[in-house]
Amino acid sequence: MPRSGRVFSREFKLSVIRRMVAGESVSALARELRVRRKDLYVWQDRFRAGGAAALRGRGRPPKAAPPAPAAGPPVVLDDLAVAERRIAELERKIGQQQLELDFFQQALRQVSGPRQPSDGLGAAQSTRSSKR
Repeated sequence: MPRSGRVFSREFKLSVIRRMVAGESVSALARELRVRRKDLYVWQDRFRAGGAAALRGRGRPPKAAPPAPAAGPPVVLDDLAVAERRIAELERKIGQQQLELDFFQQALRQVSGPRQPSDGLGAAQSTRSSKR
């Protein structure tokens, strides 16, 4: 579908996302609304990343403040998506910290482990010299 330069309100985008989440076909929605499928997926990705506030409405957003959230009932899906992203982020961070902790514990064991005594300067070499 050619791009027509149409501008959609935040409320319209939220209603489309709700329909996508409910299981409606993205292709059918795109045909019905005469919107590119790509745009529908972009709206969905932005919603998942930043909630309703991440969906731009009409006009230029204000410079000083982020766009205000849409008026109306709160979107439970928004809270759930944000919580799931945060949990996944924290689980990754814990896994990375555990890897680092294991690495440094192993390094500490090697540094503080028993060392072979040195007989000092001029002691006999452990291997024969390759020079003839």
